[in-house]
Amino acid sequence: MVNVTLSLPDDVWRRMKSFPEIRWSKAVRNVIEDKLDSFEEAEQLAGKSRLSGKDTARLSKKVDDAMGRHAEALLHETRR
Repeated sequence: MVNVTLSLPDDVWRRMKSFPEIRWSKAVRNVIEDKLDSFEEAEQLAGKSRLSGKDTARLSKKVDDAMGRHAEALLHETRR
């Protein structure tokens, strides 16, 4: 497994430290994997699609919003 260094603003780090029970590396890994899955699926769909650039941007925004909600759910799940 590869190690990755991540830079965060100090305030985010302080907030993370207030939840020591969360396995942050697992939470981040899950978010990255889900995001990659979404990108790969979008690429596959785009290859078969006749969407305009505007349509693609709108779809991308929806995916990003959904991934944000999913990330929040994962964070709540890891707190248990």
